[in-house]
Amino acid sequence: MKSLRELYRIGKGPSSSHTMGPRKAAIIFSERYKGARSYIVTLYGSLAATGKGHLTDVAIKEVLSPIAPTKIVWEAATFLDFHPNAMKYQAYDENNNLMGEWTVYSVGGGALSEGENSKLSNSSPDVYTMSTMSDIMEWCDHYGKDYWEYVDECEGPEIWDYLQVVWETMQRAVERGLENEGVLPGPIHLHRKAPNYYVKASGFKASLQSRGLVYAYALAVSEENASGGEIVTAPTCGSSGVIPGVLYHLAKNHNISDKRIVRALATAGLIGNIVKENASISGAEVGCQGEVGVACAMASGASCQLFGGSLSQIEYAAEMGLEHHLGMTCDPICGLVQIPCIERNAFAATRALDSNIYATFSDGKHRVSFDHVVEVMKETGKDLPSLYKETSTGGLAKDFKRKKKTESNWE
Repeated sequence: MKSLRELYRIGKGPSSSHTMGPRKAAIIFSERYKGARSYIVTLYGSLAATGKGHLTDVAIKEVLSPIAPTKIVWEAATFLDFHPNAMKYQAYDENNNLMGEWTVYSVGGGALSEGENSKLSNSSPDVYTMSTMSDIMEWCDHYGKDYWEYVDECEGPEIWDYLQVVWETMQRAVERGLENEGVLPGPIHLHRKAPNYYVKASGFKASLQSRGLVYAYALAVSEENASGGEIVTAPTCGSSGVIPGVLYHLAKNHNISDKRIVRALATAGLIGNIVKENASISGAEVGCQGEVGVACAMASGASCQLFGGSLSQIEYAAEMGLEHHLGMTCDPICGLVQIPCIERNAFAATRALDSNIYATFSDGKHRVSFDHVVEVMKETGKDLPSLYKETSTGGLAKDFKRKKKTESNWE
């Protein structure tokens, strides 16, 4: 498995697969063909179906247009075999002769692949020798160590400085989201909710206040992502509010130190990495179970660790976080990371805390392992029709029309 640096990517929203990945691909391609006089970029499948709502064309043109005129071709009905998020970059010289082309896939979380046996020049080496929860748990149990210590063993001490930056970025996203008000960009005209939820939650008694604050924190980051603000993929942009919502709440309301929070981020990253390695974190490939479901599993395991959970209890919490999102579709209205994505982040954050409580009340023994749920999630994703995998052609997005109030409505 790759370093957690490949999972926790700091960047701007609204989508890791639809903006961060294509932008990164555009940078790589522009460096390969620096003398190009024009570009044509063809977007396929899910990437084309919801690319306008996710600002895919904007992300690509921000890189290529300053160099040469760039044309975007949308092929939503064409799906290439390897992955639904496919792109073909073409560079032309002054005589309109093809200099070169490149087909590449945005596979989720801002990562790129050239297909089977991909050997991208910017690809990082594997740093983890084990890639299943059962193997890692067995190693930890044998050596009397925690999951975060396995991260330290594989990544080295340098990872802690990076995870501290990740945590600081997450906190800033929460705090900006609590201050920013108004309408999110796009045709839905969706109002931000985080500031109101924060104010209202602060007025409730402790039991309701806790739940309301978690909502507010998760909404804050998700709304920052939807408006193109700086966030951390955890594991994706579309699910970037879950872990910050949970960890910010625990840090503020339970006085948990940054050092322990960062260790929890390491465990959460290990959980996300396992899914990324053995299944997928791409909504276009497996639906929202691979985004919000995985984020919930990560936050579940992290919170269980912070509350003193054992190795098996942490694994159980993560298993429940993912299991109870199995089959979740990715059907963004208007192709935007807003409805139902933002609310899903808030609900997944509270579900993660519930998974922690359930697991810590148990002895950690359970019949269905986390690794098995990962396998099932992958199979379920393959069985989902494409209209439920980030194409905005099915589910909640089907036939959606924004209702406009006419002047007569106000009379």
